[in-house]
Amino acid sequence: MKSTFWPMLWKEFIQMRRDRFTLAMMIGIPAIQLTLFGYAIRTEVKHVPMVVLDESRSAESRSLVQVLVNTANFDVVGSVASRDEIRSRVESGRAHAAIVIPREFVADLKRARGAKAQLIVDAADPLSSQAAISAAGLAASVVAQSLTPRGSIEPTVPFEIRVRPWYNPDLKSSVFIVPGIIGVLLAMMLILITSMAIVRERERGTLEQLIVTPITKTSLMLGKIVPFMVVGYVQMTVVLVLGKLLFDIPIRGSLTLLYALTLAYIVANLALGLLVSTVTKTQVQAMQLSFFLIMPNILLSGFMFPREAMPAPAQWIGAALPLTYFLGILRGILLKGIGITELWRDTLVLCVFAVGLIFLSVRRFSKTIG
Repeated sequence: MKSTFWPMLWKEFIQMRRDRFTLAMMIGIPAIQLTLFGYAIRTEVKHVPMVVLDESRSAESRSLVQVLVNTANFDVVGSVASRDEIRSRVESGRAHAAIVIPREFVADLKRARGAKAQLIVDAADPLSSQAAISAAGLAASVVAQSLTPRGSIEPTVPFEIRVRPWYNPDLKSSVFIVPGIIGVLLAMMLILITSMAIVRERERGTLEQLIVTPITKTSLMLGKIVPFMVVGYVQMTVVLVLGKLLFDIPIRGSLTLLYALTLAYIVANLALGLLVSTVTKTQVQAMQLSFFLIMPNILLSGFMFPREAMPAPAQWIGAALPLTYFLGILRGILLKGIGITELWRDTLVLCVFAVGLIFLSVRRFSKTIG
């Protein structure tokens, strides 16, 4: 056994050295992922975009807004004139919180009869909303203390910031996670299985046999990817049904619109899987490269961790992922009940991804099999 083991071991090391692409992925992918995700993943949420509805328009109201900003949990991204405009900003994703300061704010402070302000929070993301709620309590304490005469231990002017969570008032994490699972499952299935299915055909030699038949390259590719589109819609339906039955996930918007907008996301991921199949030669390589592309989708798209908490480079990478925009569509339709008027930007970006990736993958695929 001793005489046969070492030659076999040496032969495997030589084979591994010759397969430089696989060796580079085995060493490089963990290093890149550790560096990227170690810096990018943050659970403490800061700089939540917030709009201001200041009906008081006083020095005291401006001071309150500044106190909220000083907590570093909020960034003021604009002022609004009505509650309807707050809803529009939150539903479109341009703001995740809003501070509402009533007209009687200063009068209530001066008469010490209990001043109040309201903080509206997009609670679809429990982590972001918890950070906003904590910041509201801190800001209320700071403002009350600033109005207390020196030497007093207890605040003499009662002040409160009432938090109103929208879309997920119970702050259930399942309401946030389960819709995102649809996007993650589709990405995993479409990229991984599509790339491996085509590489498997190439390894077995059946791909070349199909090419010499009267079947066109376009028909060949469509025949490969259309079944996965059907499977993707079936998976999406299963998760929606189980999410409703097991976790009581709300479905406030149009399912017809959701299924229609999902098409661009499915095409983008199928094209990405096809692209992976053109740069890899074996199923092992296809699997490694697919997982390298899937991991950023899970960790940097906003599926698990708020993108606002990530450093700028990680947010840029997240902006280059189709899942980032599909999550906005999923949660927008299911949790907020919004329509294409608010989702057209995310839809347009997904369509650009789909067209661009299908063009690159088809061109590369034609070149590879040619």
